Amino acid sequence: MNHLQYETSPYLLQHAHNPVEWYAWKPEAFERAQKEDKPIILSIGYSTCHWCHVMERESFEDADTAAFMNAHFINIKVDREERPDVDQIYMDACQAIHGSGGWPLNCFLLPDGRPFFAGTYYPPFPSDRRPSWLQLVNNMYRAYRDRRADAIDQADRMMKNIASGKTVFRNENLLEQEAKQVFQPAIATGIFDSLVQRFDTANGGFGGAPKFPGTMNLQFLLQHYQYTGYEQALNHVRFSVQQMIKGGIYDQLGGGFARYAVDRAWLVPHFEKMLYDNALLVGLLADLYRTERDPLVEQAIRETLAFIERELSSPEGGFYSALDADTEGEEGKFYVWSAEEIRAELGDQAALFMEVYGVSDAGNWEGKNILWRANAVAETAERFGIEETVARQMLGQAKERLLKVRSARVAPGLDDKHLLSWNALMISAYCRAYLALGEEAYRDRAHRAIRFVQEKMVDSNGVLWHTYKAGKAQYVGFLDDYAYWINTLLDAYSLEFDLDFIDQALTFTDFVLTEFLDESDNLFYFTAASQDDVPLRPKELYDNSMPSGNAIMVHNLLRLAHLTGKASWRSQAQQMVQPMLDSLEKYPTAFGHWALAAQKLVYPEQELAIIGPDAVQNAKALLEQQYAGLVVMAHEEGDVEAYPLLAGRQAGENTAYFICQDYECQLPVWTKEEAKALINSLPPNSN
Repeated sequence: MNHLQYETSPYLLQHAHNPVEWYAWKPEAFERAQKEDKPIILSIGYSTCHWCHVMERESFEDADTAAFMNAHFINIKVDREERPDVDQIYMDACQAIHGSGGWPLNCFLLPDGRPFFAGTYYPPFPSDRRPSWLQLVNNMYRAYRDRRADAIDQADRMMKNIASGKTVFRNENLLEQEAKQVFQPAIATGIFDSLVQRFDTANGGFGGAPKFPGTMNLQFLLQHYQYTGYEQALNHVRFSVQQMIKGGIYDQLGGGFARYAVDRAWLVPHFEKMLYDNALLVGLLADLYRTERDPLVEQAIRETLAFIERELSSPEGGFYSALDADTEGEEGKFYVWSAEEIRAELGDQAALFMEVYGVSDAGNWEGKNILWRANAVAETAERFGIEETVARQMLGQAKERLLKVRSARVAPGLDDKHLLSWNALMISAYCRAYLALGEEAYRDRAHRAIRFVQEKMVDSNGVLWHTYKAGKAQYVGFLDDYAYWINTLLDAYSLEFDLDFIDQALTFTDFVLTEFLDESDNLFYFTAASQDDVPLRPKELYDNSMPSGNAIMVHNLLRLAHLTGKASWRSQAQQMVQPMLDSLEKYPTAFGHWALAAQKLVYPEQELAIIGPDAVQNAKALLEQQYAGLVVMAHEEGDVEAYPLLAGRQAGENTAYFICQDYECQLPVWTKEEAKALINSLPPNSN
């Protein structure tokens, strides 16, 4: 019997009718494996994974293949988004064996869960020096049956490798030096120079194909410009963002970004849309817009958040996870157009639209057209003898008509589970978009999503749940859930400067320090101490498609140290980053969020306390501009003892601005203009 019918994960439910007798990652699977002395096949993927769908059709729906798997193995299916802890352990095993990994991830385990082999996609017939899936399964069964000692020895070595594998990125000897001597501008400059070597100056972004957005590295460059004034850093952020927005990776009709482009020039996307990508990119766009008011960036923020509302928002107030790349078995079918379709729908307006968005009869991808901004509107309007304002109006109307036509097509599959960490990222994006654009709907949407998490994904004891779907929350929160949620609460503080958000962040931080911290190396485990259903407690250092929980916690500790005066938390953050510094310079694209934290430690943040009757209103107005390394607190009454920036400062008839560093404050100024001038005049002091 296939046991996945009882699960809520869309990915697991996709496999619920396979002839394979799948279990979820639950105790009964391991109990049966040990009772029957059978090895385990662990297959990991996610609902929008193209090659996961392919392997399912080719192998897991094949009756003969399923019969062999059922007879000789216990078979477990895992949604990597639902169980990132499991995915992390076995992806490390795959990378240790092959030097690379991916999904679907297929592993062979001893009955107790230790891996003795791992790989990715395997075809139904041998090809490209790769065995068929059935050949591999047969070989692994025979290895377990006939060479048990070798399999156990391999599993033991694999577990040791996984447990110690990431220590190579930490140089503990750096802790012998004083932090003030280590965190000098040369650190930030070294990381910047290393990134410069990876610039794609022709297309934007970093490196070649496939091309991922590289959001965290672009965020580092933007922060580097704000600290140092290096125009080269800002120029690459601006250019990269513009190229992405103009490219096919951006949905020119509906807004939102695909996960990555398969080419260097951002034209051909891998069409799946992930919540976390769009959250990270909206945050970057909002920060860039606060730095320079680019209408193209504003448009992308508004269109992307409109996409989130239209296609990834749940009626309960949270956010769904992803949209599939495939429709009716074809990748990208929902998004591409023929020239005939465009002409038939737009009539006389088709020629202008086709010129701007690169539509041709031959197409630019498999005979169809991926829409991209091939030509600037102003120049195209001039060639067509049309006023630019008229051309923009015509294009806007054309987009609305085509979007309506597209919405009638068979839609991509929706992964409608809620993940707390991803929801937290999206809420933070709304908070930052609100600061940038002042759109009250964004503030209200952030508050609504916060209430959703508090009501549906926090239990009565204040413990977070990782997933929620169909009225059911499950799997206790991982480090990412707690770290991202703390970060979101701190971002939400800037919506209305409600101290309750900081108080909540402090409570969750205390929990993380108790349940997740390994005091031997001052890093956080991915799983809580109370969780016992994985063979080891992994630690994640890489900033992959999302920042690692450890990197996020560094930022959280730094922010809370400023807000609360807990100097020990700043020291702890320093001790987390310091051993990583060599790796940040050598491998900046793998540790982008760590690099952001290192740069904050190089250029200590300044503090601004705004006290008085218009404090909140004026603070929000001031934060429409992006300031490097500025912590802002605002309170209408002041004199809040628990917070050093507010303590002892009582409100008068006028609103006062106190500019401080390490809580040593200059004499107050009394207008936003004076405060802005003073902030902008402060040098980016280094340690």
